[in-house]
Amino acid sequence: MTIKRMDNVGIVVDDLDAAIEFYTELGLELEGRAPIEGPWADGVTGLRDMRVEMAMMRTPDGHSRLELSRFLAPPVIADHRNAPVNALGYLRVMFTVVDIDDTLARLRKRGATLVGEVVRYQDVYRLCYIRGPEGILIGLAQELGR
Repeated sequence: MTIKRMDNVGIVVDDLDAAIEFYTELGLELEGRAPIEGPWADGVTGLRDMRVEMAMMRTPDGHSRLELSRFLAPPVIADHRNAPVNALGYLRVMFTVVDIDDTLARLRKRGATLVGEVVRYQDVYRLCYIRGPEGILIGLAQELGR
């Protein structure tokens, strides 16, 4: 086996404070927040003179993380936030939630919008896609009792 685990998913945002508030409302916990810069950061990203403000959000079970980054330098050069579900490349991150209706109600107060509708997949899940902070696509899944 060559992989030990998936460590995190990274998302670049423009408003880090709003993103932290949104993902906290979803149920993630702020694990840490720090500036990232220096030769090691330039080396790993391939970006020269990189400066980023980063926040690491942890799922309640402690197994997954979401890395939120706000680039101070160099400037952001592409914007994929409003890409449709069938776009190539990074698509979305999906979270399993206890109650999809309650989660939607809370996240709508923080600007989330439903992409399509909440659907039922067999007797296994209720699912939906939402646009979160800055239009980022997020999937929500509620496991159904069997």
